[in-house]
Amino acid sequence: MKHGMDSARIVTQGTDWLATLSPNARQVRESGIVEIFNAGRELDDLIPLWVGEGTQPTPAFIQDAAIASMRAGKTFYTYQRGIPPLRQALSDYLSDLYAKPVPAENVFVTGSGMQAIMLTCQLLLGAGDEMVVVSPVWPNIVEAAKINGAVPVCVPMDFDGEGWSIDPEKLLAAVTPRTRALFINSPGNPTGVVIDRETQSTILDFAREHGLWIIADEVYAKLVYNGAKAAPSFLDIATPDDRVIQVNSFSKNWAMTGWRIGWMVAPPALGQTIENLIQYNTSGVAHFMQDATAVALTEGDDFVQQTIAMCRRGRDLCVERLGRINRVIAGVPEGAFYYFFAVDGETDSRDLAFRLLKETSVGLAPGTAFGPGGERFLRLCFAADYDKLDEALGRLEKALR
Repeated sequence: MKHGMDSARIVTQGTDWLATLSPNARQVRESGIVEIFNAGRELDDLIPLWVGEGTQPTPAFIQDAAIASMRAGKTFYTYQRGIPPLRQALSDYLSDLYAKPVPAENVFVTGSGMQAIMLTCQLLLGAGDEMVVVSPVWPNIVEAAKINGAVPVCVPMDFDGEGWSIDPEKLLAAVTPRTRALFINSPGNPTGVVIDRETQSTILDFAREHGLWIIADEVYAKLVYNGAKAAPSFLDIATPDDRVIQVNSFSKNWAMTGWRIGWMVAPPALGQTIENLIQYNTSGVAHFMQDATAVALTEGDDFVQQTIAMCRRGRDLCVERLGRINRVIAGVPEGAFYYFFAVDGETDSRDLAFRLLKETSVGLAPGTAFGPGGERFLRLCFAADYDKLDEALGRLEKALR
């Protein structure tokens, strides 16, 4: 026994632990958002505007539904694809939101929008495959591709000093014989860009011609500021034969970021494979959480409208306050809840974000976290309490003048 213990001690002594990991795991980077979040979360007088969530807690009617479901004993394993009442509620919600009906058989409940993205990458991507990604983009997207052995190919959007736009020709020119999917996020995180119907149609026609999948990240669909019910969606124009998967989340609209529950819309022919992946990743989402999100869908419209109004007010405050600083360069976001701005004379947004955190105790996410095209920018989440946001902007104004 002693000899065996000594041998184990010798084997592990001086081990390069990273070298023992899979190549896919070794290449995954720390999120630039999480890096600054971890560095500053314990600061006194902190105003955290770095992550993608508002300051409102989950409303009581959703909490109450979860509690009632737990007390009714719904704490056991349940349907891997999602409980039928929630899938039907999502079908009704999406069919009302978009130009075409979305049958319940096309809807799959996931353990967060992020898991919907990861499951979709597991579904479509393998070693050496390429996924073309519109950038700047939430860093989790490219890392999800890498974890699955694929290569993310980032195509930067154009920024003209007043707003962001996608050049479809540049996007489609990035496609190679190894490309399996196009990842399109609209409304965009972090830019707030909303892709118009014409651009979506061009992308969809190209995908049809070349047999490509479109992964449509439409988490912020309802957070638009032009009075529309929702941003243009690939679900509006896709046919049942199109290779389109929409990923979505309950986090933003219903203030449920900590709950970790989302969904995906996919061709029903993929249903068993998606169910298998859910089983082998998480074995499904808690029944009581699903009951609560069904209530969010059926009774939460007033709360969602209040959230949109709050975000519009926050956006307008950012445009007014930071827009009057000569050094600040930004467009007016059309959707989502981020103000993505550059500061003239500053080229390293990571360094700037850490300096501002130290000087002002305002937490912002560096644009370096969001990939090509975002390096000069900072992301500020304006889905915040108005007074706190106003105070944060005041601190930033003093530091940036």
